[in-house]
Amino acid sequence: MKDLKDYVRSIPDFPEPGIIFRDITSILQSKEGLKLAIDKMQELLKDVDFDLIVGPESRGFIFGVPIAYNMNKAFIPVRKKGKLPCETVSIDYELEYGKASIEVHKDAIKPGQKVVIIDDLIATGGTIEAITKLVEMLGGEVVKIIFLIELKGLKGRERLAGFDVDAVIQYD
Repeated sequence: MKDLKDYVRSIPDFPEPGIIFRDITSILQSKEGLKLAIDKMQELLKDVDFDLIVGPESRGFIFGVPIAYNMNKAFIPVRKKGKLPCETVSIDYELEYGKASIEVHKDAIKPGQKVVIIDDLIATGGTIEAITKLVEMLGGEVVKIIFLIELKGLKGRERLAGFDVDAVIQYD
């Protein structure tokens, strides 16, 4: 069986010269790669007591929903501002090149619920840091954060100090 890292396509000089883009679509296009990715991420939760999974659009949905289904947990979507139909709470945060806003339904997380956050990749950590703040605004407790890929050189984990963070694959 191939190692999960073997399914990741590395594209040099994208989106700009000097960058190596780690493409997960090659994982998604392989039934073996997709199963392996979900299984490896789910293994990181085997001893974690939690109530629900939160994931940002869109790639957090790709990995979070099947894990939530497999573990009989609810999945809470975090979306770009203006995409959710009911009352929401939102937060603005910094991106590498500007600002963004994300939101979650106000009634999605109850006070005291234990939350796992799942996403495909951690780079600078800004999006997930914002999600932790949304969870805490609603009274939830982030008990674990899981990524498929971590780009260690961008030091995103440092922004998540104090949280239990894991990644299946790490690149320097």
